[in-house]
Amino acid sequence: MSGHSKWNNIQGRKNAQDAKRGKVFQKLSREIYMAVKSGGPDPNANPSLRLAMDKAKANNMPNDNVKRAIDKGSNTNESANYDEVTYEGYGPSGVAILVHALTDNRNRTSTNVRVAFTHNGGALGETGSVSYLFDRKGYIAIDRKTTDVDEDTMLMSVLEAGGEELETSDDVFEIYTTPGDLGAVRDALEEEGYQLANAETTMVPKTFVDLNEADTEKLTKIVDALEDDDDVSDVYHNAE
Repeated sequence: MSGHSKWNNIQGRKNAQDAKRGKVFQKLSREIYMAVKSGGPDPNANPSLRLAMDKAKANNMPNDNVKRAIDKGSNTNESANYDEVTYEGYGPSGVAILVHALTDNRNRTSTNVRVAFTHNGGALGETGSVSYLFDRKGYIAIDRKTTDVDEDTMLMSVLEAGGEELETSDDVFEIYTTPGDLGAVRDALEEEGYQLANAETTMVPKTFVDLNEADTEKLTKIVDALEDDDDVSDVYHNAE
């Protein structure tokens, strides 16, 4: 992971999503709703809900929207149900692309994802075709403007909290954990007084593909088309 900043991708994605904030909140509400349905409305007893709420906070989702999603999930008369589905495919120069979706209609979502790939120069692959190129990790970001500690102090905090790896840039501390340790590491760092800018599970590429300007533009079109789909929650790729 050295040399690859997920933070830059997050910031770029947030800037791009400012114009479609309502759609982002809709997707986050769906994730919160499903977390409540599966594990209850108490984030302290439901790690999935806590992570979904952290994600909503990182995207500046209003508290009222979060509360509505929790209340909807807690309503026993609410019967909406969503399936988690993963799609795998390729972009220009063989870039690996993983798509996570939360859908109430698999046929609709599958068709839309396929179109997003094929109409923009990509190709949908079989299950397992690219997933082996990614590791599932917990990810935490701490904006360096919110803390005055140096890299050595932060590394000690990360290791004591149970984190696996720390990457440092001028702007941010990026911390990686096992998926199962993410909640404990997050809580330990918050108890130590750090203000977290982001905490989520993610897919981290094992290798990266360098793209020229033309292929970068093609990949951007594929990713934009996928993220525009209401059912798609996350898109990961291994382009540098």
